[in-house]
Amino acid sequence: MAFVTANWNPLGDAFYRKIELYEMGWNLKDGLRDCLVAAAPYGGPIALLKAHNRRSPSARPQLEIFSSSGLPLASFPWKSGVVKQLGWTVSDDLLCVQEDGTLLVYDLLGGFKRHFSMGNEVSQSQVLETKIFHSPYGTGVAILTGALRFTLATNIDDIKLRRLPEVPGLQGAPSCWAVLTQDRQSKVLVANGSHLFVLDNTACTPVTPPGLSPQASSIVHMCVSFSYKYLALLTDSGHVWMGTSNLKEKLSEVDTKIKAPTKQMAWCRRPKSQQPSAVVMWDGLLLVVGECKETIQYHLDDDSILVPELDGVRIISGTHHELLQEVPGACEEIFKIASMAPGALLLEAHKEYEKESQKADEYLREIKEQSLLSEAVRQCVEAAGHEHEPETQKTLLRAASFGKCFLSNFPPEQFVGMCRDLRVLNAVRDYTVGIPLSHTQFKQMTIQVLIDRLVYRKLYPLAIEVCRYLKTPEYQGVSRVLKHWACYKVQQKEESDEVIAKAVSVKLADAAGISYSEIATKAYESGRTELAIKLLEFEPRSGEQVPLLLKMKKSPLALSKAIESGDTDLVYTVVMYLKNELNRGDFFMMLRNQPVALSLYKQFCKHQEQDTLKDLFNQDDDHEELGNFYVKASYKEQRLEARIGHLQSAVDEYYKAKNEFSAKTTEDEMRLLRFQRKLEEEKGEQLVGFSLHDTMTTLLSVGLHKHAEQLYKDFRVPDKRFWWLRLKALAEKEDWEELEKFSKSKKSPIGYLPFVEVCIKHHNKYEARKYVSKVTLEQKVKAHLAVGDVEGAAEAAIERRNESEIGTVLSRCSATTDHLLVERLNRAKATVAKK
Repeated sequence: MAFVTANWNPLGDAFYRKIELYEMGWNLKDGLRDCLVAAAPYGGPIALLKAHNRRSPSARPQLEIFSSSGLPLASFPWKSGVVKQLGWTVSDDLLCVQEDGTLLVYDLLGGFKRHFSMGNEVSQSQVLETKIFHSPYGTGVAILTGALRFTLATNIDDIKLRRLPEVPGLQGAPSCWAVLTQDRQSKVLVANGSHLFVLDNTACTPVTPPGLSPQASSIVHMCVSFSYKYLALLTDSGHVWMGTSNLKEKLSEVDTKIKAPTKQMAWCRRPKSQQPSAVVMWDGLLLVVGECKETIQYHLDDDSILVPELDGVRIISGTHHELLQEVPGACEEIFKIASMAPGALLLEAHKEYEKESQKADEYLREIKEQSLLSEAVRQCVEAAGHEHEPETQKTLLRAASFGKCFLSNFPPEQFVGMCRDLRVLNAVRDYTVGIPLSHTQFKQMTIQVLIDRLVYRKLYPLAIEVCRYLKTPEYQGVSRVLKHWACYKVQQKEESDEVIAKAVSVKLADAAGISYSEIATKAYESGRTELAIKLLEFEPRSGEQVPLLLKMKKSPLALSKAIESGDTDLVYTVVMYLKNELNRGDFFMMLRNQPVALSLYKQFCKHQEQDTLKDLFNQDDDHEELGNFYVKASYKEQRLEARIGHLQSAVDEYYKAKNEFSAKTTEDEMRLLRFQRKLEEEKGEQLVGFSLHDTMTTLLSVGLHKHAEQLYKDFRVPDKRFWWLRLKALAEKEDWEELEKFSKSKKSPIGYLPFVEVCIKHHNKYEARKYVSKVTLEQKVKAHLAVGDVEGAAEAAIERRNESEIGTVLSRCSATTDHLLVERLNRAKATVAKK
C-alpha cells in the first residue's frame, strides 16, 4: 500500500500510471521485431506473424496466437498469400488481409472459418495499406489499393463494398490516414502532405484542423480515440494536435521536440476525463502528451506495440505486458499525498482501527462532521474497482465495510456488486486465463460477452463458475456454456459414440433450455451420424428431432418420431419430404407400415391428389374405398357416358367388396341417369343430374304425370312420398280439378288434412272445404279451423269431448259475436272436466 503512488507521474492536473499486467509467457527469439502483430481490445488475444521473406518465398512463416499473458492458444504454418495486415473482429475472430484483397477469418484457436474478397479492383491493383476498425455495424475493413483508391466495408459479416472518391493531388501513398465513424457512417480521413481530406460515400472534402501549428509542413501520423470522438495529429515539426474528430474544436497542441519518424500513436483518454492525452511511440521511447507543455517519458527496452483501450493503452513487448492510463479520480482522491478527501480519511481511519488506535475515532469524527461518510464509502468502493492488485482491493473494500458500519441507510448494492465484479475480474486476469480486463472495460463489455470470451477459449469450468457466482439466468449462463461444451465434445474423435453420448447426457441432465438437436447437428456435421442419433434420443421436442433426422437420411425414424409426437403438421412435413425423395413404390411401402401416416396422406390426397388416392386404394385392394372414389369422380364428369362409366366401375368395386347395398344404389343411379337422358331427348326438359325426388317434382310440375308414375313404380318410391310430391305439384300449378280427381283416385295414404292445408297455403278456402268432410275425426277440428269454420270446429270438438281441442276453439272465438257458441263450449268444457 505504501507504494501505490510509486509509479504515478503528473501531467497537468492529472496523474498517469503504468501498471505491469503480465510477464509474458512466450519465448520469442527476436521479440516483436519484423512481426505483424495484432492484439484484440478488452484484453483479447494476440496474433503474431513473421513478416514474409521475399528472398525465400518457399519459407512458410508461422502464425501464432497467444493469450494476453503470452500463453499459446494456437500455432500453424501460413500457407496462403502475403499478409498485409492482421486484426481482430468484435467477436475475437482473427482477420488476415492478404495482398490480393482476400480476407481470411480464423477463430482464436486457429480454426479456419471462411474467406471472402474485397472485389476485383482491389485484387487487380493489390493492397497497399489496410485498417481494421469497429463500427456500429460490426467489424469493418478499409483498404488503400495500389491505384491509390480507398475501398471500404463497414461490416465483414454483410459485405457491401464502397469505393470512395479520389483524393486530389495524391501521387503516392498518403503520409497517413485513419477511419472515422460519425453519425453511424464510416469515413476516411487522409493526410496528403499538410492537406487533410475527408472521404465519404459521395465526396472528397478538404478540411483544416483549427489552430494547427504553422510550422508543420506535413501531417505524418494520426490516431482516433477508442470512442471515435477525438483525433490526434502528429506533424513533421514534432507537434501533436488534439481535438474533436469532426475537426471543429481544438483541445490542445503540444511540441514533443522530436522530429524522428514515429512508430505508433494512440489515444490515452479515460472516460469522463477532463484532460485529452495521447501516447506517441518512437524507437526506445514512449511519450505521453496532454494539455500542458510538459510530457511524460518512458524508456522502452524492446520493440513494443500500443493497443488502445477504452480507459488507457496497453503496451506489449517481447517480455512484458503493461497498462498505461490516467489515474482514475477515486484512486487519485484517496492515494494522493496529503489528500483530505473523505475516502482518504476513511482509509486512514481503518488503518488506525486495525492498530487499535484512538486516531480512528478522530478521522471518523472529521468525516462525519462534514456529512461525507457515504461519499467516503463510495470513493473506497469505486477505487477498489480501478486497482489491479488484490491486496489493494481488499484494503479499500475493508475500509468501505468499516465505514458502512457507521451508516444506517447506506444501500449495500454497490459494495456487494463491486465485491462480485472483482472476484470475477481477478479470476479472468489470472496468468493462466490471460484476460486483463479493467473494471471500466468489464462494465462496457457486459458479463454475457465475457462468458462468450471464456467459452471461445474452451474455459468451460471457469465460465460455469462465473455464471453460478453471478447468478446469471440459466438459459443465458450455465445452460448456454454447457451447450457450447457439448458441441465441442461431440467433435472429439478419440472417444466412442457411447462414451460421448453418456457424458453429454449426464452433464446436461439438470440443465434447462438446452436443445439436443443443435448438439446432434454438430455431431452430424463432424461425420458422427450414429452419435447424432443417440443424442437426439434425449431431445424431448419432436419438432427439433425430425428435421435433423431427415437431413441425415433417417427417414423411417423421422416418420416414427413425428407420429409419436401426435403433431399432424409434423407428420405431413415428413410425408411430403418422403414423397419428394423416394420413388412411388418405396414411398407407398413405407406408408403401409405406418397406418397413421397413411391415413393422413389419404386425407391430403382427397383434397389435393385424387389420382394418387386411387393408386393407394388399388395397392391396398381396398375395393370399398375405390367404389367411393369412382362415385365421387362421376360427379365431376360433364359427359353422361363418362359419368355412367365411373358409376359402372364403382358397381364392380362394390360387388368385389361384397357391399350389395352400395352396388344396387349405384345401379339405380345409373338407371335414373339413362331415364333422365331419354326424357331430355323426348321432351326437352333439363333433368340429367337431378335426384329422384327433384326429377319426379319436375315431371309433375310440367304435367308429365305418367312418366312420374313410371319412376314411382320403377324405383319403388313409397306411396306417402309420391302422394306428397303430386299434391304439392298440383297445388303449385293451381290445377284444382286435377287435384280433386287425384284425391278420389284411391284412398289417400297421407290423409286429407294435407289437401286442406295445401289449398289454404295457396289462398283457396273454397277448394279446401271440399276435403274437410274427408278428414279423419281426430283432425276435424284442425281442418275446420284451417278453413275458418269455427262452428264446425266447435261441433267436432264437443263431439270428441276433447278439453284441449275445446280450448283451442275457444281461443279462436270472439266474445262479442260468438257469445252463444262460447257459452256452449264452456258448458262442454265443464262437463268434460267433471268426468
